[in-house]
Amino acid sequence: MIRAGIYGVSGYAGFEVFRLLRRHPMVEIVFSASESGAGSSLAQLFPVLEDFPIVSFSEAPLDQVDVVFLALPHGVSAAVARQALAVGVRVIDLSADFRLKDPIAYARWYKEEHSAPDLLSEAVYGLTEWNRSAIRSARLIANPGCYPTATLLALLPLVRAGAVGPGPIIVDAKSGVSGAGRKPSLNTHFVEVDENLSPYNIGRVHRHLPEIEQMLHTFNGTIGPLVFSPQLLPVARGILATIYVPLASGWTEGMVRDLLVETYGPEPFVKVLPPGNLATLRHSVGTNLCVLSVTGVPEAGMVILTASIDNLIKGAAGQAVQNLNVMFGLPETAGLL
Repeated sequence: MIRAGIYGVSGYAGFEVFRLLRRHPMVEIVFSASESGAGSSLAQLFPVLEDFPIVSFSEAPLDQVDVVFLALPHGVSAAVARQALAVGVRVIDLSADFRLKDPIAYARWYKEEHSAPDLLSEAVYGLTEWNRSAIRSARLIANPGCYPTATLLALLPLVRAGAVGPGPIIVDAKSGVSGAGRKPSLNTHFVEVDENLSPYNIGRVHRHLPEIEQMLHTFNGTIGPLVFSPQLLPVARGILATIYVPLASGWTEGMVRDLLVETYGPEPFVKVLPPGNLATLRHSVGTNLCVLSVTGVPEAGMVILTASIDNLIKGAAGQAVQNLNVMFGLPETAGLL
């Protein structure tokens, strides 16, 4: 059995990690930790029948685990990751602390200096379908953000194959409210969200933009620029990303769909819909799936890719568990189907 600990279990993503690991046939949860919830239990924070104690970070028995999941705010994870790595514990970080390779870029986008810049080069970007070989031997995984997961799974096959033409790529992505985290704010108040649709940080100002471009540029440094328009949906969970992609000369809708099918055919958690079908939230919510669809616009020389994921599962906890399975040589679907 793999012995695991969870930091940040009182948040939505942290609790989702707990929920998935609790049914995992090869994982034992040794501790769940939260500074705000320490001394209480999961049953006091979430509507669950099974109870589990919550300890503070200082009480977490790191010497008793093989791996920890860090479902913590950016700026907090790095110190905990360093502590875990120092005692030989592998780390799967769900925060943004290790996603960007450049500490200067991190400081620019997250408005603070990185506290562990020496670990950035070691961290493996945990987009499972694209980084398996590196994930297998990694000590430190930077789990991708939810918006980047949906966007990159759709775009990377095209970028690698040279199917993207010159010009901007436009990502219009809508997310459920849980993507904003559990800490209350005016913008996520029920009265503000219900029966509403709100864009925020649109253009080139959202923190996930450099993460997406960093991965795209590993295959083609001239791609883009990316125009990213996130929006808040009045639903609890799910992301639907609609991506407008200029095509390189000679590429067609059918060729793009065939490319996606060929790329993801063996993948258990990425599905490409047949012609005439469009991905929706209901295709993926509650699962670890990314569901893709393709619509051609030949008059404009482009395709529209639609990607659907559950932001808390494939966009966070589910992908983290998928990475755990790869790291420890387990069936990739363990605990996720």
